[in-house]
Amino acid sequence: MRRTAAKGQARTLAAQAVREGFSTVVAAGGDGTANEVVNGIGDVPGGFATSRLGILPLGTVNVFARELGLPRTFPGVAKAIALGREQAIDLGKAEFYIDGKPESRYFLQLAGAGLDSRAIELVSWELKKKIGPLAYVWAGLRAIWEKQPVINVEAGDRVSGQLTLLGNGRYYGGSFAAFPTASLEDGLLDVCVIEQVDVLRIIQLAVGAVAGDFYRFCPARRLQSSSVKLSSVSRVLVQLDGENAGELPVTFSVLPKVLRVIAS
Repeated sequence: MRRTAAKGQARTLAAQAVREGFSTVVAAGGDGTANEVVNGIGDVPGGFATSRLGILPLGTVNVFARELGLPRTFPGVAKAIALGREQAIDLGKAEFYIDGKPESRYFLQLAGAGLDSRAIELVSWELKKKIGPLAYVWAGLRAIWEKQPVINVEAGDRVSGQLTLLGNGRYYGGSFAAFPTASLEDGLLDVCVIEQVDVLRIIQLAVGAVAGDFYRFCPARRLQSSSVKLSSVSRVLVQLDGENAGELPVTFSVLPKVLRVIAS
């Protein structure tokens, strides 16, 4: 067991574990921790071939663990890790620039630009610890009153909107099937583009999520592609697995079945 003391340290520790010959690296935390660990594995040449990823979901939402169907109890997930049933899945990759220098980062489950990435920027760590997922709701309510930037999307077709979500798997924000046709094994990213974001649209999305049909009450453009490009004339952050990583423009791609994970 190796404890993290700062943001980004899980990535360093995971890379170190791969170099030391560990064949399974378990991320104990939330989706952000899992993202750091998979990037650490990928930092080592041949890391995805020699080491696989395990998840001990201890975070606020744990979307990726839900996607894998992992048990919700500590004994249950510990047993799943011990059994070591392996699944090869696609891995998303985002390429962007930070201070003019090219950067790339992998993501497991989802990505987004617009209201959700702005809400992540506004969320309070202290409030998140007190009220859990509701902290994101509160931050989203703050963000929705701001002027929403327009995001240009290239994913086979060219469309634009104020909120763009990308899914490697089906779930977003919990057990909400925002990408009902998505699969971790199809070599594609599912894209949802919402043209206009306002209070009414968010209420429509919330009602649809509760009803079990994310798009029943909310019109949105849905696309599938192995390559997606996002750009904007405004400053727009991009989030990967629930943590902001950089700003647009961003190019997304898929590495088919490159990641070995322990599933239930």
